[in-house]
Amino acid sequence: MSFFKKLKEKFTSSAETTEVSNKYKSGLEKTRSSFSTKLNDLVARYRKIDEEFFEDLEEVLIQADVGVMTVMDLIEELEMEAKRQNIKDAADLREVISEKLVEIYADEDNTAEAPVNMQSDGLTVFLFVGVNGVGKTTTIGKMAHQLKQQGKKVLLVAGDTFRAGAIEQLAVWGERAEVDVIKHNAGSDPAAVIYDGIQAAKSRGVDVLLCDTAGRLQNKVNLMNELSKVKRVIEREIPGAPHEVLLVLDATTGQNALSQAKTFSQATDVSGIVLTKLDGTAKGGIVLAIRKELKIPVKYVGLGEQMNDLEKFDPHAFVYGLFSDMLEKE
Repeated sequence: MSFFKKLKEKFTSSAETTEVSNKYKSGLEKTRSSFSTKLNDLVARYRKIDEEFFEDLEEVLIQADVGVMTVMDLIEELEMEAKRQNIKDAADLREVISEKLVEIYADEDNTAEAPVNMQSDGLTVFLFVGVNGVGKTTTIGKMAHQLKQQGKKVLLVAGDTFRAGAIEQLAVWGERAEVDVIKHNAGSDPAAVIYDGIQAAKSRGVDVLLCDTAGRLQNKVNLMNELSKVKRVIEREIPGAPHEVLLVLDATTGQNALSQAKTFSQATDVSGIVLTKLDGTAKGGIVLAIRKELKIPVKYVGLGEQMNDLEKFDPHAFVYGLFSDMLEKE
């Protein structure tokens, strides 16, 4: 069975998988209309594969913000695969492209999805980091809602004490998700707030503690030092925690998101990425650049404005969303 047929079968076989595929299809509409249209035009224009075809394909991938290094490796692999399979027709290469995009995500065990480190017993702590304006607080609110829907007892900590409105914003999300928020006054020591959050979580028998942090500081204290201090407090109070350090990035910023990821991962041992506003950009290829160039898995993606629009990242569903127009014709 062809890769496209397998993909189509996987995401149309049950109500649950169809719901996931529809979310990705809708969330990747801008990227798909840009990427797929250009790819279809390219295939129609060339028919036969030659050096010029690959040069133009390189340009299409770079425009989708797949990242120059990732694109160079991908083109090299596609050229080799075309020779190996003796592919002459450009249309036949679309399927190989989709397979290679999933392969970028697969690790040595060929496991494409990166599991979230949720403790089966005891308290799970997630620490959220990232610059202001990327959707960090919104992501925490959406995740709190989802975890509560799954029957977990959740607590939020307003650790971004420096930004005006951040504490209030998290409190509003807490109300929406019907989850308590531990907070101090604006300007308080973030590590002290996180400490109080941990004590409250322990005494209340909480399953998951979601900790917000500052994205920018108004004083001269270095942000990365402040985040390291917060992380040390968590580690001291709960050995093995935080169980996830999730860096929230705005997909609409493209390559800028990549440079933010480099900065934060050097300071805070980022374990996963939450990529927000994927529905608002034509540059969804940034997902692949992050994985290939930084070796950090994207664990969640924001595919819309609604409470349920935060999804665990599934590379197969991502590729389905990218190629759904073609798949529906299969």
